[in-house]
Amino acid sequence: GSDRVDFVVRPECDRGSLAPMSPSSQSQPWSVPISEKDTTLLVLSVDGKGIVMRPEALRGATKKAADDASSKLKGRLSRGEKRGRKRMAEIGAVYDVTPVPRKPTDIMASRDDEQVKGPEANHKWLCASVLEDAAPVIGDVFDEAERRDPEHLRTWVALVDGNNHQIERIKAQALKRKINVTIIIDLIHVLEYLWTATWCFFDEGDPRAEAWVRTRALVILDGGARNVAAGIRRRASSEGLMASDRKGADACARYLTNKAAYLDYPTALAGGWPIATGIIEGACRHIVKDSFDVTGARWSVDGAEAILKLRVVRSNGDFDDYWRFHLFREHERVHRSRYANNVIPRAA
Repeated sequence: GSDRVDFVVRPECDRGSLAPMSPSSQSQPWSVPISEKDTTLLVLSVDGKGIVMRPEALRGATKKAADDASSKLKGRLSRGEKRGRKRMAEIGAVYDVTPVPRKPTDIMASRDDEQVKGPEANHKWLCASVLEDAAPVIGDVFDEAERRDPEHLRTWVALVDGNNHQIERIKAQALKRKINVTIIIDLIHVLEYLWTATWCFFDEGDPRAEAWVRTRALVILDGGARNVAAGIRRRASSEGLMASDRKGADACARYLTNKAAYLDYPTALAGGWPIATGIIEGACRHIVKDSFDVTGARWSVDGAEAILKLRVVRSNGDFDDYWRFHLFREHERVHRSRYANNVIPRAA
Protein backbone atom coordinates (compact mmCIF):
# COMPACT_ATOMS: atom_id res chain seq x y z
CA GLY A 1 0.00 0.00 0.00
CA SER A 2 0.93 3.66 -0.30
CA ASP A 3 2.61 5.56 2.52
CA ARG A 4 1.59 8.91 1.00
CA VAL A 5 -0.64 11.22 3.00
CA ASP A 6 -2.79 13.82 1.29
CA PHE A 7 -5.05 16.22 3.17
CA VAL A 8 -8.68 17.14 3.52
CA VAL A 9 -9.39 20.87 3.66
CA ARG A 10 -12.35 22.01 5.76
CA PRO A 11 -13.54 25.25 4.17
CA GLU A 12 -15.87 26.19 7.02
CA CYS A 13 -13.06 26.31 9.59
CA ASP A 14 -11.64 29.68 10.61
CA ARG A 15 -8.17 28.32 10.01
CA GLY A 16 -7.41 25.90 7.17
CA SER A 17 -7.29 22.74 9.27
CA LEU A 18 -5.98 19.66 7.51
CA ALA A 19 -7.04 16.08 8.16
CA PRO A 20 -4.92 13.16 6.89
CA MET A 21 -6.35 11.18 4.02
CA SER A 22 -6.35 7.43 4.40
CA PRO A 23 -3.67 5.87 2.16
CA SER A 24 -6.00 3.01 1.27
CA SER A 25 -8.48 5.44 -0.25
CA GLN A 26 -6.10 6.76 -2.89
CA SER A 27 -5.62 5.74 -6.48
CA GLN A 28 -2.20 4.46 -7.47
CA PRO A 29 -1.61 5.21 -11.15
CA TRP A 30 2.19 5.32 -10.81
CA SER A 31 3.00 1.69 -10.05
CA VAL A 32 5.73 0.47 -12.40
CA PRO A 33 5.31 -2.98 -14.00
CA ILE A 34 7.76 -5.61 -12.80
CA SER A 35 9.12 -6.03 -16.33
CA GLU A 36 10.26 -2.38 -16.41
CA LYS A 37 12.00 -2.27 -13.05
CA ASP A 38 15.47 -3.06 -14.36
CA THR A 39 15.45 -0.45 -17.13
CA THR A 40 13.15 2.42 -16.16
CA LEU A 41 14.89 5.21 -14.27
CA LEU A 42 13.44 6.52 -11.03
CA VAL A 43 13.98 10.28 -10.94
CA LEU A 44 13.64 12.48 -7.85
CA SER A 45 13.71 16.27 -7.94
CA VAL A 46 13.19 19.09 -5.43
CA ASP A 47 13.12 22.86 -5.60
CA GLY A 48 11.93 25.86 -3.63
CA LYS A 49 9.64 28.74 -4.57
CA GLY A 50 8.89 31.80 -2.44
CA ILE A 51 5.37 32.80 -1.41
CA VAL A 52 4.61 36.33 -0.22
CA MET A 53 3.36 35.95 3.36
CA ARG A 54 1.79 38.02 6.07
CA PRO A 55 4.46 39.43 8.41
CA GLU A 56 3.54 37.05 11.26
CA ALA A 57 3.84 34.03 8.91
CA LEU A 58 7.48 34.60 7.99
CA ARG A 59 10.19 32.33 9.35
CA GLY A 60 12.41 33.82 12.05
CA ALA A 61 15.41 34.83 9.95
CA THR A 62 13.27 36.32 7.17
CA LYS A 63 11.10 38.23 9.64
CA LYS A 64 14.18 39.67 11.33
CA ALA A 65 15.57 40.78 7.95
CA ALA A 66 12.23 42.40 7.12
CA ASP A 67 12.08 44.18 10.49
CA ASP A 68 15.67 45.40 10.19
CA ALA A 69 15.28 46.63 6.61
CA SER A 70 15.12 50.34 5.95
CA SER A 71 14.04 52.01 2.73
CA LYS A 72 14.89 55.34 1.13
CA LEU A 73 11.25 56.13 0.42
CA LYS A 74 8.23 55.63 2.66
CA GLY A 75 5.68 54.75 0.03
CA ARG A 76 7.57 52.28 -2.16
CA LEU A 77 10.81 50.36 -2.60
CA SER A 78 13.65 52.01 -4.50
CA ARG A 79 15.73 50.23 -7.13
CA GLY A 80 17.88 47.53 -5.50
CA GLU A 81 15.81 47.43 -2.28
CA LYS A 82 14.01 44.24 -1.35
CA ARG A 83 12.18 43.52 1.85
CA GLY A 84 11.99 39.99 3.22
CA ARG A 85 8.38 39.15 2.42
CA LYS A 86 8.54 35.55 1.23
CA ARG A 87 8.47 32.16 2.90
CA MET A 88 9.95 29.33 0.89
CA ALA A 89 7.64 26.55 -0.25
CA GLU A 90 9.39 23.27 -0.98
CA ILE A 91 8.22 21.27 -4.00
CA GLY A 92 9.11 17.62 -4.62
CA ALA A 93 8.63 15.39 -7.66
CA VAL A 94 9.04 11.71 -8.48
CA TYR A 95 8.69 10.32 -11.98
CA ASP A 96 9.74 7.47 -14.25
CA VAL A 97 11.96 7.87 -17.31
CA THR A 98 12.86 5.46 -20.09
CA PRO A 99 16.61 6.03 -20.75
CA VAL A 100 17.65 7.80 -23.96
CA PRO A 101 21.46 7.82 -24.41
CA ARG A 102 22.83 11.02 -25.95
CA LYS A 103 26.12 12.71 -26.79
CA PRO A 104 27.27 16.19 -25.72
CA THR A 105 26.69 17.43 -29.28
CA ASP A 106 23.08 16.23 -29.03
CA ILE A 107 22.55 18.51 -26.04
CA MET A 108 24.29 21.56 -27.53
CA ALA A 109 22.99 21.03 -31.06
CA SER A 110 22.68 24.05 -33.30
CA ARG A 111 19.44 24.97 -35.04
CA ASP A 112 20.63 23.27 -38.23
CA ASP A 113 21.52 19.98 -36.53
CA GLU A 114 19.07 17.11 -36.31
CA GLN A 115 17.36 17.29 -32.91
CA VAL A 116 17.61 14.22 -30.66
CA LYS A 117 14.53 13.74 -28.53
CA GLY A 118 15.49 13.47 -24.86
CA PRO A 119 13.97 11.23 -22.17
CA GLU A 120 10.35 11.93 -21.25
CA ALA A 121 8.82 11.89 -17.78
CA ASN A 122 5.99 9.44 -17.05
CA HIS A 123 3.78 8.86 -13.99
CA LYS A 124 4.71 12.19 -12.41
CA TRP A 125 3.90 12.64 -8.71
CA LEU A 126 4.23 15.89 -6.77
CA CYS A 127 4.25 17.00 -3.15
CA ALA A 128 4.60 20.46 -1.61
CA SER A 129 4.66 22.29 1.70
CA VAL A 130 5.21 25.82 2.96
CA LEU A 131 4.64 24.74 6.57
CA GLU A 132 7.51 22.26 6.56
CA ASP A 133 11.06 22.89 5.38
CA ALA A 134 13.06 20.85 2.85
CA ALA A 135 13.82 17.83 5.06
CA PRO A 136 10.23 16.51 5.53
CA VAL A 137 9.34 17.17 1.88
CA ILE A 138 12.40 15.29 0.67
CA GLY A 139 11.42 12.51 3.07
CA ASP A 140 8.01 12.36 1.34
CA VAL A 141 9.77 12.20 -2.03
CA PHE A 142 11.82 9.22 -0.88
CA ASP A 143 8.69 7.55 0.55
CA GLU A 144 7.00 7.73 -2.85
CA ALA A 145 10.15 6.53 -4.63
CA GLU A 146 10.44 3.56 -2.26
CA ARG A 147 6.78 2.74 -2.81
CA ARG A 148 7.58 2.41 -6.51
CA ASP A 149 10.81 0.51 -5.96
CA PRO A 150 10.70 -1.09 -2.49
CA GLU A 151 13.58 -3.46 -3.24
CA HIS A 152 15.81 -0.70 -4.67
CA LEU A 153 16.33 -2.56 -7.94
CA ARG A 154 16.12 0.45 -10.25
CA THR A 155 18.56 3.28 -10.99
CA TRP A 156 17.77 6.31 -8.80
CA VAL A 157 18.72 9.79 -10.03
CA ALA A 158 18.18 13.05 -8.11
CA LEU A 159 18.05 16.27 -10.17
CA VAL A 160 18.74 19.52 -8.29
CA ASP A 161 19.72 23.12 -9.03
CA GLY A 162 22.79 23.09 -6.78
CA ASN A 163 21.19 24.15 -3.48
CA ASN A 164 23.52 22.80 -0.79
CA HIS A 165 20.80 22.21 1.81
CA GLN A 166 18.72 20.16 -0.62
CA ILE A 167 21.77 18.14 -1.64
CA GLU A 168 22.64 17.38 1.99
CA ARG A 169 19.04 16.35 2.77
CA ILE A 170 18.98 14.01 -0.25
CA LYS A 171 22.28 12.45 0.80
CA ALA A 172 21.01 12.03 4.36
CA GLN A 173 17.83 10.26 3.21
CA ALA A 174 19.80 8.00 0.86
CA LEU A 175 22.20 7.05 3.65
CA LYS A 176 19.38 6.45 6.13
CA ARG A 177 17.54 4.17 3.70
CA LYS A 178 20.69 2.55 2.27
CA ILE A 179 19.89 3.58 -1.29
CA ASN A 180 22.37 4.46 -4.01
CA VAL A 181 21.20 7.79 -5.45
CA THR A 182 23.23 9.73 -8.03
CA ILE A 183 22.82 13.50 -7.70
CA ILE A 184 23.02 15.52 -10.91
CA ILE A 185 22.94 19.31 -11.11
CA ASP A 186 20.70 20.81 -13.77
CA LEU A 187 22.66 21.79 -16.90
CA ILE A 188 20.56 24.93 -17.40
CA HIS A 189 21.91 26.41 -14.16
CA VAL A 190 25.45 25.65 -15.31
CA LEU A 191 24.78 27.43 -18.61
CA GLU A 192 23.49 30.47 -16.72
CA TYR A 193 26.82 30.69 -14.88
CA LEU A 194 28.70 30.39 -18.17
CA TRP A 195 26.67 33.22 -19.67
CA THR A 196 27.40 35.36 -16.62
CA ALA A 197 31.11 34.67 -17.08
CA THR A 198 31.16 35.35 -20.81
CA TRP A 199 30.24 39.04 -20.40
CA CYS A 200 33.49 39.53 -18.52
CA PHE A 201 35.33 38.80 -21.78
CA PHE A 202 32.96 40.00 -24.53
CA ASP A 203 30.77 43.01 -25.16
CA GLU A 204 27.08 42.37 -24.84
CA GLY A 205 25.68 41.16 -28.15
CA ASP A 206 29.06 39.94 -29.46
CA PRO A 207 28.32 36.74 -31.46
CA ARG A 208 31.61 35.26 -30.24
CA ALA A 209 30.08 35.00 -26.77
CA GLU A 210 27.63 32.31 -27.89
CA ALA A 211 30.42 30.23 -29.43
CA TRP A 212 32.47 30.65 -26.25
CA VAL A 213 29.63 29.35 -24.08
CA ARG A 214 28.90 26.42 -26.41
CA THR A 215 32.55 25.33 -26.53
CA ARG A 216 32.87 25.30 -22.75
CA ALA A 217 29.50 23.64 -22.28
CA LEU A 218 30.66 20.78 -24.52
CA VAL A 219 33.79 20.38 -22.38
CA ILE A 220 31.67 20.30 -19.20
CA LEU A 221 29.34 17.73 -20.76
CA ASP A 222 32.43 15.67 -21.52
CA GLY A 223 33.45 15.73 -17.84
CA GLY A 224 35.82 18.71 -17.87
CA ALA A 225 34.14 21.09 -15.40
CA ARG A 226 37.32 21.70 -13.40
CA ASN A 227 39.33 22.34 -16.58
CA VAL A 228 36.78 24.93 -17.70
CA ALA A 229 36.94 26.60 -14.28
CA ALA A 230 40.73 26.79 -14.44
CA GLY A 231 40.62 28.20 -17.98
CA ILE A 232 38.16 30.92 -16.99
CA ARG A 233 40.37 32.01 -14.09
CA ARG A 234 43.46 32.05 -16.31
CA ARG A 235 41.78 34.20 -18.95
CA ALA A 236 40.50 36.67 -16.37
CA SER A 237 44.01 36.99 -14.95
CA SER A 238 45.78 37.18 -18.33
CA GLU A 239 43.46 39.98 -19.44
CA GLY A 240 44.25 41.88 -16.25
CA LEU A 241 40.62 42.28 -15.22
CA MET A 242 39.95 44.19 -12.03
CA ALA A 243 38.16 42.37 -9.20
CA SER A 244 34.90 44.19 -9.98
CA ASP A 245 35.14 43.29 -13.68
CA ARG A 246 35.77 39.59 -13.15
CA LYS A 247 33.05 38.84 -10.60
CA GLY A 248 30.98 36.81 -13.06
CA ALA A 249 34.00 34.79 -14.19
CA ASP A 250 35.07 34.05 -10.62
CA ALA A 251 31.53 33.08 -9.61
CA CYS A 252 31.29 30.67 -12.55
CA ALA A 253 34.70 29.11 -11.85
CA ARG A 254 33.87 28.75 -8.17
CA TYR A 255 30.52 27.11 -8.96
CA LEU A 256 32.05 24.63 -11.41
CA THR A 257 34.79 23.71 -8.93
CA ASN A 258 32.52 23.35 -5.90
CA LYS A 259 29.83 21.37 -7.77
CA ALA A 260 32.15 19.20 -9.90
CA ALA A 261 31.15 16.06 -7.99
CA TYR A 262 27.56 16.54 -9.21
CA LEU A 263 28.44 17.34 -12.83
CA ASP A 264 29.10 13.80 -14.02
CA TYR A 265 27.34 14.38 -17.33
CA PRO A 266 29.30 11.67 -19.23
CA THR A 267 27.73 8.99 -17.00
CA ALA A 268 24.31 10.64 -17.21
CA LEU A 269 24.32 10.95 -21.01
CA ALA A 270 25.69 7.44 -21.57
CA GLY A 271 23.02 6.07 -19.23
CA GLY A 272 20.25 8.00 -20.91
CA TRP A 273 19.43 10.06 -17.81
CA PRO A 274 17.74 13.48 -17.87
CA ILE A 275 20.09 16.36 -17.00
CA ALA A 276 17.62 19.25 -16.72
CA THR A 277 15.09 20.09 -14.02
CA GLY A 278 12.27 21.11 -16.32
CA ILE A 279 9.74 18.93 -14.49
CA ILE A 280 10.27 20.50 -11.07
CA GLU A 281 10.65 24.00 -12.54
CA GLY A 282 7.31 23.55 -14.29
CA ALA A 283 5.77 22.28 -11.05
CA CYS A 284 6.98 25.38 -9.20
CA ARG A 285 5.28 27.58 -11.77
CA HIS A 286 2.07 25.55 -11.86
CA ILE A 287 1.71 24.74 -8.16
CA VAL A 288 3.06 27.97 -6.66
CA LYS A 289 3.45 30.87 -9.07
CA ASP A 290 0.13 30.50 -10.91
CA SER A 291 -1.80 30.27 -7.63
CA PHE A 292 0.04 32.56 -5.23
CA ASP A 293 1.60 35.36 -7.28
CA VAL A 294 -1.58 37.39 -7.30
CA THR A 295 -1.02 41.14 -7.13
CA GLY A 296 -1.37 42.33 -3.55
CA ALA A 297 -1.90 38.85 -2.07
CA ARG A 298 -0.40 38.06 1.35
CA TRP A 299 -0.81 34.53 2.65
CA SER A 300 -1.10 32.92 6.07
CA VAL A 301 0.74 29.66 6.65
CA ASP A 302 -2.49 27.65 7.03
CA GLY A 303 -4.12 29.16 3.95
CA ALA A 304 -1.05 28.72 1.77
CA GLU A 305 -0.54 25.14 2.96
CA ALA A 306 -4.16 24.21 2.21
CA ILE A 307 -4.01 25.62 -1.33
CA LEU A 308 -0.68 23.90 -1.97
CA LYS A 309 -2.16 20.55 -0.92
CA LEU A 310 -5.20 21.03 -3.13
CA ARG A 311 -3.06 21.95 -6.13
CA VAL A 312 -0.88 18.89 -5.61
CA VAL A 313 -3.85 16.53 -5.17
CA ARG A 314 -5.34 17.83 -8.41
CA SER A 315 -2.03 17.61 -10.32
CA ASN A 316 -1.54 14.02 -9.16
CA GLY A 317 -4.95 12.99 -10.49
CA ASP A 318 -6.23 12.21 -6.99
CA PHE A 319 -8.92 14.86 -6.73
CA ASP A 320 -11.91 12.55 -7.30
CA ASP A 321 -10.67 10.13 -4.63
CA TYR A 322 -9.88 13.04 -2.33
CA TRP A 323 -13.32 14.58 -2.78
CA ARG A 324 -15.13 11.31 -2.02
CA PHE A 325 -13.06 10.97 1.12
CA HIS A 326 -13.67 14.62 2.00
CA LEU A 327 -17.46 14.17 1.76
CA PHE A 328 -17.29 10.98 3.82
CA ARG A 329 -15.31 12.71 6.57
CA GLU A 330 -17.58 15.75 6.57
CA HIS A 331 -20.65 13.52 6.83
CA GLU A 332 -19.03 11.69 9.72
CA ARG A 333 -18.07 14.93 11.50
CA VAL A 334 -21.33 16.79 10.98
CA HIS A 335 -23.81 13.90 11.32
CA ARG A 336 -22.66 10.43 12.35
CA SER A 337 -20.37 11.54 15.20
CA ARG A 338 -23.36 13.24 16.87
CA TYR A 339 -25.28 9.98 17.30
CA ALA A 340 -24.67 7.04 19.63
CA ASN A 341 -22.30 4.46 18.19
CA ASN A 342 -21.98 6.61 15.03
CA VAL A 343 -25.29 5.24 13.76
CA ILE A 344 -27.77 7.67 12.25
CA PRO A 345 -31.37 6.58 13.15
CA ARG A 346 -33.62 5.71 10.27
CA ALA A 347 -36.52 8.01 9.57
CA ALA A 348 -39.81 6.80 11.02
